[in-house]
Amino acid sequence: MKLILLSFMVWVASSGLAFAEEHSLIVNLTGVKNSSGDVYVELYSDPKTFRKTALASSVIKAKAQEGTVTMKFTGVSPGVYAILAFHDEDGNGVVNKRFGMIPTEGYALSNNPDVFGPPAFQDSEFEVLSDKELTIPMHY
Repeated sequence: MKLILLSFMVWVASSGLAFAEEHSLIVNLTGVKNSSGDVYVELYSDPKTFRKTALASSVIKAKAQEGTVTMKFTGVSPGVYAILAFHDEDGNGVVNKRFGMIPTEGYALSNNPDVFGPPAFQDSEFEVLSDKELTIPMHY
C-alpha cells in the first residue's frame, strides 16, 4: 500500500498537478527622462480590469532614474498579460492627465501600440510561458 501511495505522489508531482508553474518577468523601461518621483509598472491578467490600478494582478514601484529602469515580477503564472507603466514625476501615486484622459506624465504599454484614446488590453497583451524579459519605451 505504501508503494502505491508513493507511486501516486511521484506521478502527481511529475505531472505538474501538485505545483503551479511560476515564472519571472523582467521589465526594462527605456527613455525615462529624469530621476524625479517614481516609476510604476502594473501587470494585468484580465481585460476587464486593465487600467484599473487597484485591480492589477501586481504593481511594482521603483525610484525613477534617467535612462532605463528595470523591475522584476516573480511568481508569474503562465497566461496572457498586459503592462501599463507610468512615470509619476510629482509623487502623487497616479498618472496625471489633461482633460481626464491625455497623460501629462510619461507612460508605457507592453507591445508599444499606437494609442488614440484609452489603450486596450488586446493591443498590449503578451504571453508568459517561461521566464520572460520585455523592453518597453516610455512616452512623454
